[in-house]
Amino acid sequence: MRYPQAVDPGALNDERSQAVCADPLVQAISLTSEVCGLPLSHAAAEMLAKDLAGFSESALMDALARCRLELQGPLKTADIVVRIEDGRPDPDEAWAMMPRTESSSVVWTDEMAQAWGVASPLLQAGDLSAAHTAFREIYTKAVLRARISRKPAHWTPSLGSDVAGRERVLLDAVKKKRISAEHAERLLPDQTIAAQAREVIKQLQLKKLH
Repeated sequence: MRYPQAVDPGALNDERSQAVCADPLVQAISLTSEVCGLPLSHAAAEMLAKDLAGFSESALMDALARCRLELQGPLKTADIVVRIEDGRPDPDEAWAMMPRTESSSVVWTDEMAQAWGVASPLLQAGDLSAAHTAFREIYTKAVLRARISRKPAHWTPSLGSDVAGRERVLLDAVKKKRISAEHAERLLPDQTIAAQAREVIKQLQLKKLH
């Protein structure tokens, strides 16, 4: 007759830990938290991984790498989400893209436009520092909300009166796949498109077909 063997609770915990660590994302979260200075329990790391479900694993791994370089202290879900690369520029890049005059054009995201609506009056009043700070705060919060909602970046042109500048901005957006070549072409009347710009649009359209 065989009798049941006593089970060591510690062994069960080790097995559970190994099962959790078998998930590369959970393991990366645990190690990142430790590097940042405050280790998480396996259960907490698993909870963070569940909160991040829906994002690509490669994007999350890149975001965690940035956390290890930039953070010191507790690792929170928001710290990871705000560093996910989803096509939206970081706050400093977004700020640099903002139009400084009515003649300037920009192709921006909904979050950039929202932040600029708050920052622009401050800039017009001559307070560059306050405008920059307000833009960063509003933009960062808006991007975080959009990513938590799994909302993809939505790029929209806002055109100024400078035709040459408009052309450069639109072509740059096409090259970065923020708008389509067809969209850019519709926004540039035939008589205003430089020969070089026309050729760029044509090549981009051909690439799309192939």
